[in-house]
Amino acid sequence: MYFEYYLMGIILLPGLLLAIYAQSKVTSTFNKYSTVNAVSGQSACELIKRLLVASDLSNINVKQISGHLTDHYNPSTEEICLSQSVYSSSSISALGVACHEFGHALQKKDGYFPYQIRKILVPITNIASTLLWPLVIIGLIFNLGANPNTFVGNIFLWSGIIIFGLAVLFNLVTLPVEYDASNRALKVLSSTSTLNEEELKETKKVLNAAALTYVAALVISILNLLRFLIVVLGSRRD
Repeated sequence: MYFEYYLMGIILLPGLLLAIYAQSKVTSTFNKYSTVNAVSGQSACELIKRLLVASDLSNINVKQISGHLTDHYNPSTEEICLSQSVYSSSSISALGVACHEFGHALQKKDGYFPYQIRKILVPITNIASTLLWPLVIIGLIFNLGANPNTFVGNIFLWSGIIIFGLAVLFNLVTLPVEYDASNRALKVLSSTSTLNEEELKETKKVLNAAALTYVAALVISILNLLRFLIVVLGSRRD
């Protein structure tokens, strides 16, 4: 029993260390190349607007938002949102990040299958994450009471397992979506001659560092599922 609690405490450690490393890698790599301006001199905003017109996606707006590295593509409002450090910048980092978000817009246009699956999973995962801990707590209360392993308690606990499993599935689907968006970004930057060969190598470093955060998220979600399974199995034996 005590071994299980110790195991629950340390099982997330590899994932947390990877997440810390990934975040520091993203920050340091972005900051490094945010001081290196592309020879073309185009700002991220100018480049994306030009690419949208060339790709017959002129219905998508480009707007500046607050925050640092808060860039994203919003398919519901058809907007590519660029953070303050990216929007007006012509740095290697800014152009890479902006084109990554443009890559997501291309995924939607092309009907990229993992992107479609991820889009379906987003609202389901959001609802599930809201219900997660109430279900887990109720399930544990029933299973740790005078009559453990009750039918009601097991329903709540297995609901928790399913929700943790959904988190794993969501992060698993997210990986190819993010890597594909980065590959599309590099192809666009190369085919339009926006960046030269050396700049493309530097941009790839920025995008690879960002992708590592999604790998960390997947590892943490898997470890969370494993940790919860240990709780469930432990409560069923007690």
